Amino acid sequence: MDEQLWPRYFISLSYDGSAFHGWQRQPNAISVQEVLEAALCKILRQEKVISVGCGRTDTGVHATAFYAHFNAFEEIEDTTQTVFRLNQLLPHGIAIHDIFKVGDKDHTRFDATERGYHYYLHSKKDPFLYGRSMFYPYELDFEKMNQAAQLLVFKGDFSSFCKSGGGQKTNICDVRKAEWTQVGEHQWVFHIVADRFLRNMVRAVVGTLIEVGRGKVSVEGMKEIIDLQKRGAAGDSVHACGLYLTEVNYPYIKNKQYVQNIG
Repeated sequence: MDEQLWPRYFISLSYDGSAFHGWQRQPNAISVQEVLEAALCKILRQEKVISVGCGRTDTGVHATAFYAHFNAFEEIEDTTQTVFRLNQLLPHGIAIHDIFKVGDKDHTRFDATERGYHYYLHSKKDPFLYGRSMFYPYELDFEKMNQAAQLLVFKGDFSSFCKSGGGQKTNICDVRKAEWTQVGEHQWVFHIVADRFLRNMVRAVVGTLIEVGRGKVSVEGMKEIIDLQKRGAAGDSVHACGLYLTEVNYPYIKNKQYVQNIG
């Protein structure tokens, strides 16, 4: 049977990235993709399963919302039972939420219209936030950081925040939201939403905004960094532990339901 005719499924999952070298399969390191595909092979009794993720995440980055698609040899009769069995088999750092059939050309990466990330930061040492948020015990001016963040809300070239070697054809992104919010006495979260993100972009943006918060870069200086379109102009990338992929949106998924006619 032609692989293109095999039924295609989206799988919704989340993962703690601490124990993984990102989503993407690596030659000499464990990844979420590798572990998931091995579990799918066993549950579906297929010799091989190739999954395609909605994007890549760096080593140590978490995802509360992530989609991948794969083709099965035959129809999955009971997706609820398959979800249950996968969760029994997978390590505690990966959780499967749903599996649903989609159109044979639907694509988790290319069809995503919007993605959102959260970056968590705390200023008071807390053992329960270790590995989940970046500890930064220095005073920051979040008002100025938000002023600088608003300069990021536009459609244009974000080369200043792109790590080389990403392989992308363009560095144009449409950033639709960029905002810091206090979520606890000593905790803050940065929320950024765009149609797409470049390699290491969010961590570079946060690192640069922290320099604004420390008074090392002015709000006007943030505009200059963006305009220069050179990675060396921006700040250092922050640690991966505070970064979470939190939303991935598709035109045919509404209220977590697949609404496109696949008949």
